[in-house]
Amino acid sequence: MAINQISLKPSAVARILGSVAFLLVLASIAGQYSKLELGHDYVKGLVTLFDFDEEQNIPTFFSVLLMFFSTLLLAIIAVLNRKQRNPDASKWAILAIGFLCMAFDEAFEVHEMLNLPVRKLLGAGNLGVFRFSWVIPGIVIVLVIGLLFLRFVLYLPAKVRFRFLTAAALYIGGSIGFELIGGRYYESHGLNNWTYTLIVTVEESLEMAGLIVFIWALLRYCADNYKEVVFRFEA
Repeated sequence: MAINQISLKPSAVARILGSVAFLLVLASIAGQYSKLELGHDYVKGLVTLFDFDEEQNIPTFFSVLLMFFSTLLLAIIAVLNRKQRNPDASKWAILAIGFLCMAFDEAFEVHEMLNLPVRKLLGAGNLGVFRFSWVIPGIVIVLVIGLLFLRFVLYLPAKVRFRFLTAAALYIGGSIGFELIGGRYYESHGLNNWTYTLIVTVEESLEMAGLIVFIWALLRYCADNYKEVVFRFEA
């Protein structure tokens, strides 16, 4: 019986994903140039289709795809750890579920729904860095997850730990760090200007970079620990 094999080279996958992300950044900036400098804010839907500050468009779809890819890799690692009776198998499984939830949130803008109720709790007036109020429960969630997975991360091999933490720093720095900066600037100056556009561009770029680095790190982890994973499809 013939055996069909598919090889995934971590560096090649990262380069391809990084190239797609870079093209999306260029497309978004081009759209904003058309909007802010030329006065064309639609261009047959292309501006909105690639706008980093919009939802449910091509950049959003790409981010969701990255999260699903991460979910798949984490699920595979969880299964392989379970077969080896590794006590950390459950942690990998929880991470897989977490990334699946992140993909759902990214696709359907669930976190945006927290803005209004949290804003009401904070009261009237300028909120500054908390203008996008979902970041407050977001920070709490990050801290709780960090504490729950601290031991797991500390016991990872040094190279793996460094790659995972780098990916996390990029993603959280973009999704929460630049969201705080963007909220402060948006409240003072609005969104139809180049400064806010660049803040959003850096925010989304860091998020995609974090996910791509994480995918590369997971592929390297698989390559270093399992060498080859075989899937069997039975009739």
